[in-house]
Amino acid sequence: MSLPARLLIVTDRHGCPEPLETRVAACLAAGARWVWLRDRDLPASERAALAEHLAAQLARVGGAITIGRDVELAAQVGAAGVQLGDAEAVAPARARLGRGALLGVSAHSLAEVRAAREAGADYVTLSPIFLTASKPGYGPALGLGALGEAAALMPVVALGGIDPTTAPSCRAAGAAAVAVMGAVMRAPKVGGPIQALA
Repeated sequence: MSLPARLLIVTDRHGCPEPLETRVAACLAAGARWVWLRDRDLPASERAALAEHLAAQLARVGGAITIGRDVELAAQVGAAGVQLGDAEAVAPARARLGRGALLGVSAHSLAEVRAAREAGADYVTLSPIFLTASKPGYGPALGLGALGEAAALMPVVALGGIDPTTAPSCRAAGAAAVAVMGAVMRAPKVGGPIQALA
């Protein structure tokens, strides 16, 4: 299964200088077409309402929304797929969402990439490729070598420290796509970064 786009926008309303819906609309206007709704700390009802709103935004431009970890919410809003925390979640998610769903797994090592491939995931996000202020607790940067090894196993979305200066090296190393959070969510304006990254 091919990925929806070469750029995955990861939401973070805490770092965003405007409402998340407004920031996502600006990303879409600049050319982004794939969004991962993270923001897991929202109350369930608020996250569901946000997911519905973002799914509608993406649908209007022919884009895809991925819901972080919540398989039922992904089914509820008709999301393209779900981003799962580990390989063990793949089989039940596939059973619930069907063969056409796009299932990603968050991986932080080559062992986790292999587990995701064996479980039948469509792709992994591998992080952190570079040092990142967004998620400092995931250990040292894995680097482009590990990214290349992972990309030889299955489609990989490079995550962690990705910006317009680092994205080209990730793609050269074999990444099928790059994922960004801070470089877009915290930027004063998104047009330039999106166009440089897409």
